[in-house]
Amino acid sequence: MRDEFRRLTTCALAAFLLLFGGAASHAQSRLICRIILDTESGAVLLEEGDCTARVTPASTFKLPLAVAGFDAGLLQSRDQPVMHWQEGEPDWGGASWRGAVTPAIWMRDSVVWYSQRLTRAMGAERLTRYASDFGYGNADFSGDPGFDNGLERAWIASSLQVSPREQVQFLARLLGDDLPASAEAQAQARAITVQSEAGGWRISGKTGAAYPRRADRSFDRARGYGWFVGWAERGGRRLVFAHLRQDMARHEGSPGRRSRDAFLADWPQVSAGFGD
Repeated sequence: MRDEFRRLTTCALAAFLLLFGGAASHAQSRLICRIILDTESGAVLLEEGDCTARVTPASTFKLPLAVAGFDAGLLQSRDQPVMHWQEGEPDWGGASWRGAVTPAIWMRDSVVWYSQRLTRAMGAERLTRYASDFGYGNADFSGDPGFDNGLERAWIASSLQVSPREQVQFLARLLGDDLPASAEAQAQARAITVQSEAGGWRISGKTGAAYPRRADRSFDRARGYGWFVGWAERGGRRLVFAHLRQDMARHEGSPGRRSRDAFLADWPQVSAGFGD
């Protein structure tokens, strides 16, 4: 009897933490936009919040950068080229950032220095042309005003801005091989996108996290942006989505991962309204 009571108490506590712990986290962030689009019909199945305002894409920029990288021949496969971290490059992402990095690892672990090597190799003019042709936001790679750092951080709380609507329009074109890049480049970019499962759907997506800059150029870590963008597949049906939140208080961990986790937790209930 005592063991059964302990088991029931533990289960009740776990349920309480899941329900109210998640609610507390949501209470300290605001939904900017959640938008879901059916790629076959082009219909917007769900749109909540302001999905037209542009903000920093953060690491979701790796998706168009992957297409451009494969199309330009800078990326060859999920395993090539292998690049190695060098002293002075960003290393805050942990041990995987300081080791050998392939395109698949780059995408999975959001390795900033790998992105920077690609953007430097392409140059601002070619990056601007790709982003413009892809319809990816304002296609501005100038960087922070007066700092000439666009190739290092245009996509990280800087000049490059994109809206959730533009994200899903880009993704729908990517899934349809409809971008002005080779079909092989688009397929290879899709192949290295991280996959998970939720509610019987296969979810392929990319997180993104960035903190706005204050006037003194310090980061406002209590107002972090958290993206999760990608596509969901089941039974031949494909939906593209963008989920964007902004913190209202400082949290531990990445806003992008928290945005992803919140989206995946809600997905079984949300997708149930879309039919088969």
